[in-house]
Amino acid sequence: MQSTLPRFLLATTLLLSSLTTLAQPIAQDEYSISPLLNGEQIPAITLQDLNGKEVELTKLTEQKPTIFFFYRGGWCPFCNNQMGQLKAIEPKLIEMGFQLVGISPDTPAQLKASAAKNELKYLLLSDEKMLASQAFGIAFYTSKQVTESYTNRLQLENPLWTTPEGDKRLVLPVPAIYIADKKGLIHFQYLNPNYKVRPAPKLILTAASLVGSPE
Repeated sequence: MQSTLPRFLLATTLLLSSLTTLAQPIAQDEYSISPLLNGEQIPAITLQDLNGKEVELTKLTEQKPTIFFFYRGGWCPFCNNQMGQLKAIEPKLIEMGFQLVGISPDTPAQLKASAAKNELKYLLLSDEKMLASQAFGIAFYTSKQVTESYTNRLQLENPLWTTPEGDKRLVLPVPAIYIADKKGLIHFQYLNPNYKVRPAPKLILTAASLVGSPE
């Protein structure tokens, strides 16, 4: 009987390779991220919606082309402004065959509060364990000053992460936009380390139109 050991080793190697691809290191700061680029695939990450139901990102893209937007949380005024802008263009995006999906470190309960406050209909997903942010390569440690300011002044309840140096810091995603087709292929991405700067709605609509027909 032919040994199954080589096959087992090959399968194990492929599995470890896949896990390594998903586990991007958390960047030292917002300027040191290594984000996914155009031509790469949306990672097979499973998150929770505002009701605690599990949702796999690749399954979403199989349904229709998807615009994923990462934001820092419902506590961020710049994020709330962006969510409102996306809400305004959502009917046009739906007409074009796209769906909107927001991802943040907020818990499902916090997502539900944001959706109610902003009267949002598009899907919001909880990345409280930063799985998606790390897989997309956009997670970073905030500075000591920012960590102290956000946890004290804003009273954020996000868990603190331990840096390689042993410091306790908040981990946030750099705000980002990713547009993927039904095969999960990334066609457009926009990131800016300056969280106060977000892409104009017209830019998102133009980028979506250039992805081509959803069918």
